[in-house]
Amino acid sequence: MTVHLVGAGPGDPGLLTRRGAELLARADVVVHDRLGTADLLDLVRPDAELISAGKAPGKVDLTQDQINAVLVEKGLAGLEVVRLKGGDPYVFGRGGEEAEALAAAGIPFEVVPGITSAIGAPSYAGIPVTHRGLSTHFTVVTGNEDPDKGRTDVDWEALAKVGGTIVILMGAARIGGIAERLMRGGLAPETPVAAVRNGTRPDQATVRATLGTVAGAGIAAPSAVVVGAVAGLDLGWFERRPLFGRTVVVTRAREQVSDLRARLTTLGATVVELPAIAVEPMPVAVPDLSGFGWLVFTSVNGVDGFFDRGLAPAELDARALAGLRVAAIGPGTAGALARHGITVDLVPERFVAESLLAAFPDPAGPGERVLLARAEQARDVLPEGLAERGYAVEILPVYRTVTAAPDPDALTLVRGGGIDAVTFTSSSTVRNFVDLVGPLDPPPPVVSIGPVTSATAVDLGLPVSREADEHTIDGVVDALVALLAP
Repeated sequence: MTVHLVGAGPGDPGLLTRRGAELLARADVVVHDRLGTADLLDLVRPDAELISAGKAPGKVDLTQDQINAVLVEKGLAGLEVVRLKGGDPYVFGRGGEEAEALAAAGIPFEVVPGITSAIGAPSYAGIPVTHRGLSTHFTVVTGNEDPDKGRTDVDWEALAKVGGTIVILMGAARIGGIAERLMRGGLAPETPVAAVRNGTRPDQATVRATLGTVAGAGIAAPSAVVVGAVAGLDLGWFERRPLFGRTVVVTRAREQVSDLRARLTTLGATVVELPAIAVEPMPVAVPDLSGFGWLVFTSVNGVDGFFDRGLAPAELDARALAGLRVAAIGPGTAGALARHGITVDLVPERFVAESLLAAFPDPAGPGERVLLARAEQARDVLPEGLAERGYAVEILPVYRTVTAAPDPDALTLVRGGGIDAVTFTSSSTVRNFVDLVGPLDPPPPVVSIGPVTSATAVDLGLPVSREADEHTIDGVVDALVALLAP
C-alpha cells in the first residue's frame, strides 16, 4: 500500500510527469483537486474510485482534515492511492500536511513533483522569471494567507527591497493592497506587472499593468501575478498559436479522435468531443483470398475491421495477401495498412471513390475478382464502376457506423452557440450530428474533409465554410487554420 502525492501541473495535461501518468493508470483511488486535474482523469482506470477534494469560493467538497482522513483510510485499506494536486504538492498545495498525516499513521507515501503555476504560467505567457540583466532570482509568495493563524508572515515592504522577480499566487483579490505595500517598500509605481489567469490552459489570458495601475486592471482569480522588470518582457508563444482561443467540435468516432484532437490542441484550440458515430465491427468471415486479384480499402475503419477486430482468421497476416494487389483510397488508409506490413499498390491523387475508380487499371483478365472491405452502408460508386469496367466485385462489410451516445455537456455547448467550428470527416458524421443536435440557428461554421461530406452537410442545412484541399485529417487541420486563424 502506498499513497502518492502527485503534482498535476498548472493545467496543461501535457505537463504531467511520466511518473504521475504511470501512477494514475494503476491507481485504485484518486483524490483530486478542482483546478488543473480534470483532463488527467481520463488516464484513470474505469473501475477506480474518484473522490473530489476541490475547493471553490463558497464551496468545499472536502476540508483539509477530511482529505487527510480519506488518504489515511484508503492507505490503511491497502489500496494504491493517488492524491492528484494542481501545480506542485509542496508549493502552496498543503502537501506537507497530507504527508504529515500519512507519516503519523505509518503509511508509506511518495511525492511526485509537479510544475508549479509560479513558473509554468509566466512561461506560457512569455515571461521568464529570471533573465540576464533583469533578474537573478525570484520569490514565490502567497497573497492569501491562512486567516485562522491570526498574523501575517508576509512583510511586503521588506519583500520590495529584496529585488528580483516576485510571483504572487492566490493574490488576485488583494492585488491593490499588495501593490500599495510594495510601493511603500520602495518599488516604483512604473514597475511592470503581469497577471496570467488560467495559465497553460486554452483559456489563458494575460493582463499587463504596472504597480501603479494594477488595482484597476481587472485582475481575476485564478492568476499568477508577476512583479518586476521581467514582467515587461513579452516573449509570447502560447497565446499566439493560430487556433488559440477557438473552440472546435470534433465529430469523429471516439476511437479515431486522438490524432485530430492532438493536432488541434497543439495549435491552441479547445477541442469539444461530440462523437457523432460509433464504429461497430461486423462478424463476417474473410473469404479465401487466393482467388482475388485486388483487395481494396476505402477507410482506416475498413483496415481495422479487416485485421484488428477479431474478424479475420488468426493465421491471416501480410503473407495471406501474397500475389494480391492492394488499393487504398488515401494516405491515411495506406498508413493503416503499412502498420500491418502491407505496401499499397494504388492510391489515387484525390481521395474519393471517383478518383480511385478512375485510377484503377483495366482488369488483367475477364472477371478479375476484387474484394472491397468497407462499411455496411456506403456509396456504390466504386463497386458499380468497377463492375462496369469488367471486374467481378465482392463486397465485404467489416464494420458499421451507428449514432453515438451524446455527452450532455458537449451537446449543451454546441446548442448554445459557444463554438467556432464543427469538423466532419464523413457523411455519416454529418447525418448523425444532425440527429443528435437538432436544428441550429444560426448553423455553426463547418469544415469538411471532402466533396462528398460537404454535399451531405449542405443537403442537411449546414453550409460548408471550408473544405479541405487534401481530403485527409491534415487537410482538415489546414482548412481550420485558414478559416479561423487571425
